[in-house]
Amino acid sequence: MTGFDPKTDLHRYLQAAREALLWKLEGLSEYDVRRPLTPTGTNLLGLVKHVASVEAGYFGETFGRPFGEPLPWFDDGAEPNADFWATAEESREQIVGLYHRVWAHSDATIDALALDAIGRVPWWPADRNEVTLHRILVHLTTETHRHAGHADIVRELIDGAVGLRAGNDNMWVGDQGWESYRRRLADVAQTFASA
Repeated sequence: MTGFDPKTDLHRYLQAAREALLWKLEGLSEYDVRRPLTPTGTNLLGLVKHVASVEAGYFGETFGRPFGEPLPWFDDGAEPNADFWATAEESREQIVGLYHRVWAHSDATIDALALDAIGRVPWWPADRNEVTLHRILVHLTTETHRHAGHADIVRELIDGAVGLRAGNDNMWVGDQGWESYRRRLADVAQTFASA
């Protein structure tokens, strides 16, 4: 295999997760991107705000390259979970814009440093806070895909939209349709209800 570049591959997977997360907001009202749809309050715009805050910290503070904008995750006076929801004063455009600025800042860190560059995660215990750019790229790619998965479920609960990205839902149900498929799964589960 020629042209293999691990940093480029990791960065590409991170970017795919970023784009998938933002795609989940497309076509929805302000109400729908903000409304909590789980008992813990998970909402689409909050997921974007959280991931932006986390990414800014890991690619910023960890490598001595602070992002330079105040973020709730780093504010000692912020209420718990301040990074998981949008206040009435924060618009979708502001939060998405913040995420795009974080991408640019993170991408500059990724471009500037080698995969074996050493950083320190200030909020991790001292005995394991020394990391490499490689480890943080893996960590943030995993974290972003995890939250994009949360967004998949929340978006499906809002309007039934599913999939990886526009033009490629990456879903297959065949000729039976989703309702028939779901009913079949429910029937199988029901056989274990009395067990």
